[in-house]
Amino acid sequence: MTELTTDGPPDPSTHPSADASTAGSNGAVTVLIVDDQPPFRAAARAVIERVKGFTLLAEVDSGELAVTTSAALAPRLILMDINMGDLDGIEATRLITDADPAIKVILLSTYSLEDLPPDARQSGAIAYVNKDELSPRVIRQIWESGGDPAWHAD
Repeated sequence: MTELTTDGPPDPSTHPSADASTAGSNGAVTVLIVDDQPPFRAAARAVIERVKGFTLLAEVDSGELAVTTSAALAPRLILMDINMGDLDGIEATRLITDADPAIKVILLSTYSLEDLPPDARQSGAIAYVNKDELSPRVIRQIWESGGDPAWHAD
């Protein structure tokens, strides 16, 4: 697993999990965690480590690094915080999914669903999960269903 904070994305040719496909070498769902708070990245890492068939590819702390790292490593799933510095998670999600629609993004924050920024639903994300509700069961359910059908219902 690679943790990046401000040094830029890893070189995909030297990353142990990188290959020509969007799956890990063992067929696992590769995951990128994006959050500017180290304690939450640690919590999200612990959740992903408990989801059978999922493997953590990298962690980054900004929307900018999310965009460059996803282009370099092509994770299959990104757990994306909404509130981060200059490039927030909503715009980073839009850039990532426009560049590679095969990458699935789950937006994360502490907002209630009703209080989400209005453009969150149009970002290209497949679901929104409150950080307090993030669990292996929730990740597995969203992944297996291809997203949250209610997410785009509005």
